Amino acid sequence: MDPYRPLDDDARALARTLLEGAGFGALGTLRDGAPMVTRAGCLWISGTGMVLLLSDLSDHAQALAADPVCSLLVGEPGAKGDPLTHPRLTLIGRAEAADKAALRDTYLAARPKAGLYYDFTDFRLVRIAPAEAMLNGGFGKAYRLAPADLSAL
Repeated sequence: MDPYRPLDDDARALARTLLEGAGFGALGTLRDGAPMVTRAGCLWISGTGMVLLLSDLSDHAQALAADPVCSLLVGEPGAKGDPLTHPRLTLIGRAEAADKAALRDTYLAARPKAGLYYDFTDFRLVRIAPAEAMLNGGFGKAYRLAPADLSAL
């Protein structure tokens, strides 16, 4: 039995809200073949997708350089209730270089505190090129999104 519902306008709106509202996410990478999850700052840029500003000195950036396969979980539980009833979205894909210079103004307009380190030479901007996304809108509200669904958000 397939637990995923057909994607509808409400699910698309929820996915957009989660992606646009994410200031950070749980980044899953592979390090020496073992899974590793870290917190990373992120920004959804319409027309570009999800970007991450990463220091080459960090374990997760080094893991992505060795194997770009990754996932990013966004959506935080609210203050009340069961955390598993709150919506969340997982992007699954590959990290690829993003144009740090071209996206500088957009990134810093949304994340002005990153101006302290954005231009450091060890920081690079990566984009998650999605293979798919899984949206969980709460109990019984699971959806799969294809790359085309995400690029339409």
